[in-house]
This record gives sequence, structure tokens and C-alpha cells, in this order.
Amino acid sequence: MKRRQFITNSILASAGSLLIPNFLKALELQSPNVLTNHKKLIIIQLSGGNDGLNTVVPYHNDIYYKLRPDIAIEKTKILTLNDELGLNPVMLGLKNLYDDGMLSIINNVGYPNPDRSHFRSMDIWQTASGADEYLSTGWLGRCLDVQCTQTNIQSQIQNQIKCLPHYAIEVDDTLSLAMKGELSKALAVQDAKKLFQATRPVFLKTMQPQISETHTQGHDNVSYLYKTLAETVSSAEYLYDTSKIQKTKGTYATGEFGKRIKTIAELILSGVQTQIFYVSLSGFDTHIRQNEKQAKLLEEYATSVAALIEDLKANGLLDNVLVMTFSEFGRRVAQNGSNGTDHGTANQVFLMGNKLRKKGFYNAAPNLTDLDEGDLKFTIDFRNVYADVLKNWLAINPNLILGQSFEGLGIV
Repeated sequence: MKRRQFITNSILASAGSLLIPNFLKALELQSPNVLTNHKKLIIIQLSGGNDGLNTVVPYHNDIYYKLRPDIAIEKTKILTLNDELGLNPVMLGLKNLYDDGMLSIINNVGYPNPDRSHFRSMDIWQTASGADEYLSTGWLGRCLDVQCTQTNIQSQIQNQIKCLPHYAIEVDDTLSLAMKGELSKALAVQDAKKLFQATRPVFLKTMQPQISETHTQGHDNVSYLYKTLAETVSSAEYLYDTSKIQKTKGTYATGEFGKRIKTIAELILSGVQTQIFYVSLSGFDTHIRQNEKQAKLLEEYATSVAALIEDLKANGLLDNVLVMTFSEFGRRVAQNGSNGTDHGTANQVFLMGNKLRKKGFYNAAPNLTDLDEGDLKFTIDFRNVYADVLKNWLAINPNLILGQSFEGLGIV
């Protein structure tokens, strides 16, 4: 671990025992909102490898039913979307979004030389790397680096972060690699009040700093240390104060994921200056007795997302919000011997919002007659989805984030 990273982690772990120099408190107040694009992006990660074929079901394909005699979704129960494909019956919320033109489904999304390890494949998706690359920064963290970081010579702090951590939030107690940049990082928070109480005790506001400006000037690690704390404390207070403004009456799922989606809704309704939100729903590694487990998760997901979209629409905010859902890989086409499915490759990506240029299905259904040793072949590189979101939604040059040129899809 680098010395700066160790020092930063140490100070954030004991925020209540340290005091902030005056010159850094001034920096805290001066950090402007440099994210001039008011559009917001919500990323939903289905962790564990969601089975795409039982999510968007090829109900007119005999091969699907032949290879899944025990776990295939019954035709009579499927929420049909077109003559070939339909949704799992628990996903009525997404069916309504599809009917209203607020859902785009991208089939066969993956990457060359797929990796079936949860950890490695998730790293690839979160860093936007190739299967043969190992990156230490996430694609959304690099967005913060590009938009929020510059050198401030006057303050004698190199690489000063000009936007506060709350400009990108992961609703969790830990931060995913996707949200970590080289110089900027998002803020992980499950409960704004608890974060505020943990990072800003009353005495931090009232007692005189014990470390003077002259003592810390010229010491890069110490300056960075206090600046990071100041920014975290300021973001915690801002989120706590803002989140009290607007509460939602929407009907969200009662599980932990539903609560997290509701938190995002209330922050957006309250006018928080956050551009990127990240949230996960885990449990999709369904090797055994898949149908019951997956149905419960998909229902929680669909119910909560539909409530979020309805909340935003009712408050006139949906035009500026895009929701994207992905999973690190799909499952194998054939069921296994335990009424489940094993790790596969390509999968769907969902894009939801009121400003989709291509609604419904972006491309054809998976080809079950042309498999790669029992797995679906990808036809869309996931980085083309990212390029579309970066260029046409976040107004960021995708080449700066992805490191090479991807065409995008023209969906947003």
C-alpha cells in the first residue's frame, strides 16, 4: 500500500479524533461544483452473475426448453415483449417501463476471452479493461479524475480535488473499484445521518486546530491527509442536511436493495449535487435451486427500479436521469444437475430513462444454435455501452476513460 493511501485510510478511520487546519477548512468551502452537466447516472450491479436467459426469456425457442427441462420459465407465465422474448413473470415493473418506451434491452453483451471468475470478471467490468489488462482504477473513478482534478499551485497542494466526494456516491458501506480514480474517489454511504455522526463530532466545529497552517505547509502527505478529511466531513454534512429535504411516498421493495434505491430517490428529489450513483444487489450465483432464488431477487430489483422511475417522473426529474443495470457475466445455456446454472459469458444490459433514442430491444435475441462450448457468444462489447453513456449522457470524451476508441450504440 502506498504511504499516501495508508495515511488517508488511517485518518478516515478515526475522523473524530483529529482536527482540521484553518487553511483546509477554507479549501472545503471553496470547492465548486465543477460537474456542469446536470444529468445523473445510476448504475445497478447484479452481483453473482445473473442468469439472463431466465430474465429475458426466449420463450419461442425450443432449444431453451430442451436444455432447461426443469428450470425453464413456463410460456404461459412469461410477460411477453415481442414474438420471441419476454420477461420473467416477477418483473412486471420492467414490463410497464418497456410498454411506456422507457427501457432499452441490449442482448449478448460481453467481451473477448471472457473470464468466469466472479472477482476477475467484475474487475474487468468495473475498470473497463480487456481480459488481458489489470487496472487499478475504475471507469467511473476516472470520470471524476477527468472532471474534478487539477493542480492548484497557490495552495501548494498538487492534484487538488476540486469537487467533493459526494459528487459520486455508492450506496453501500464499502467502495467498489468502479468508483475509485487515481486522484479522486467517490463516497460510500448507506445512511447519511450515521455517516455525519461518525465523521463530524461537535468538537471538530468548536475547538481550535492544534496544527497550524505554517506547520503543515510543505508537507505533502500531511496536507493531503487533512484535505481528504475536510472533504469527507463536508460531504457527510452536506448529504445529511440535504437528505432531510424531500421524502418519497413511493412503494419500494422492503429488502435492503429497496432501501438503497429509495435512498437514491430521496437524494435526487432533494436536489443533491451528485451526478453518479452506484448500488448493488447480490445473490445471483444460482448454482442450486435457481428459480426460487432468482425470482425473489428479480422481483425486488424490478419493483424498486419501477418505483424509482415513477418517483422521478412524478417530480419532473426523469429527463435528467439514466439508469443502467449489468451483471459480471451470464450463466451457461444448459441447466446443471442441481436445478441451477453455472458461470457463463454474455448477458443483457438494461438502460432506463425518458430520453432513450432506441427503445425496446437494441439487437437480436441470443443465438442458441451457435454456442461457444455451451456458452452464449457476445456480439456487443460492454465498452461500447460505456462509450455511449460517457459521450452522450455524461458529456465526457470516452477515449479519455476507456483508453481506446469504442463506437457507442446511439441508445442515449
